[in-house]
Amino acid sequence: METASYLKRIRYQGSLQPSIGVLRKLHRRHLLSVPFENLDIHLGKQIILDKEVFYDKIVRDRRGGYCYELNGCFAWLLRELGFKVSMLSARVATKNGGFTPDFDHMTLLVRLKEPWLVDVGFGDSFTEPKQLEVTSWQVDNGKSYRIARKNGERVLSRWDEIGVWDPQYSFTLRSRKLADFDARNRYQQSSPMSHFTQGRLISKLTPTGRVTLSQRKLIVTSGEQRREYVVNNPKRFDRLLGKHFHLSFE
Repeated sequence: METASYLKRIRYQGSLQPSIGVLRKLHRRHLLSVPFENLDIHLGKQIILDKEVFYDKIVRDRRGGYCYELNGCFAWLLRELGFKVSMLSARVATKNGGFTPDFDHMTLLVRLKEPWLVDVGFGDSFTEPKQLEVTSWQVDNGKSYRIARKNGERVLSRWDEIGVWDPQYSFTLRSRKLADFDARNRYQQSSPMSHFTQGRLISKLTPTGRVTLSQRKLIVTSGEQRREYVVNNPKRFDRLLGKHFHLSFE
């Protein structure tokens, strides 16, 4: 890895000494620079769990990816900078109150003087690391999150608009290897039951909100303002992809 090239990709400048201040800045800069996206699946390109492949895609090709790619590559960067990082298996909350199988999502644990939950691969989620052992809520970008213990696992939840804690995902602190996610990675990009195969999606944090482009619509949020635009054909999708994410596959 060329760490200087990675840091340039996410437009990070500053100290590289492992600390929570540096981790916060790296985390936010990554979210502002590298989109969450599943475009390779719909381009017919296989997603392989290999950190050098992740690096080439994210840094050299200036692309994004989904959780295994984004958190897998970010973990490599953090280790190169001297951080102690573990990859964790997470189970994503479902609409019926349950959770998906193990390895459905990858999140990260970074150990400094205290442990921190780190995640640059869950789309519209927290923008800075969360203290693992703090049970009270933690405010982030106008939203509140908490990490609670339940049935031997930790559950990340977000306070929703109707006034309840909405589970995001459940995870354990057992350290995993990249290869452990291989079977679920194959499922995500090939199963008709996977939401990643349902349509194209790309989303990125912005300084004032978020921009998300899907098969059928563009959503742009800025502060309290939310605007939606219809995407009614592939050419319009491609134009918006270039305008908002500076990507083209022509």
